[in-house]
Amino acid sequence: MNRPGVTVVDYGMGNLFSVQRALDFCGADVRLSSSPADILAADRIVLPGVGAFADGMQGLRDRNLVEPLRQFMTSGRPVLGICLGMQMLASTSEEFGEHEGLGLIPGRVVAISAVTTQGQPQKIPYVGWSEIYPASGSEWQTTILQETAEGAPFYLVHSFHMIPDEPAHMVAHYNYGGHRVTAAIGSGNIFGAQFHPEKSGRVGLTMLAAFLRL
Repeated sequence: MNRPGVTVVDYGMGNLFSVQRALDFCGADVRLSSSPADILAADRIVLPGVGAFADGMQGLRDRNLVEPLRQFMTSGRPVLGICLGMQMLASTSEEFGEHEGLGLIPGRVVAISAVTTQGQPQKIPYVGWSEIYPASGSEWQTTILQETAEGAPFYLVHSFHMIPDEPAHMVAHYNYGGHRVTAAIGSGNIFGAQFHPEKSGRVGLTMLAAFLRL
């Protein structure tokens, strides 16, 4: 039986090997690559990442990966952005200034509020496990969360989150200090997870396995 192929984009940032191990555990044939040709020829793409938005986009530009990624993502083949990789799917980010993203899911990356809805300070970056829930009107049955129960806990580490221009592109959220924080986005073949499925135990592996079946 053939193992589903997936190319993990190596642009100098991110938890590549934990993502690779998780995908391998789920039965994937995994390739790590920074080659534009590999990106364009891939069956599926995972764009991981940890760190600042501007540094991530610069890493893609330095390796001439921006246009190949845009071409791939408009081809209909499956794409998964994780953490910073999800944020870079957006149009722009306000993290340490104004920065252009890939623009595959129109939206803006903004800071998580440093105060609760009751006006109390809260820790930023957010680090920990949170239960995620469908965004208003979203249908998990058409996403790679289709086998994930509402309220399942996932592991997150971030100070910024993406607000899609189109509300239908918001797939899931979690609650922090009374605020709805983006947990997952999706549009057609493109999916983004702010959480780290590779660090979220069984529920994360379930989601990655669903991605491999697309």
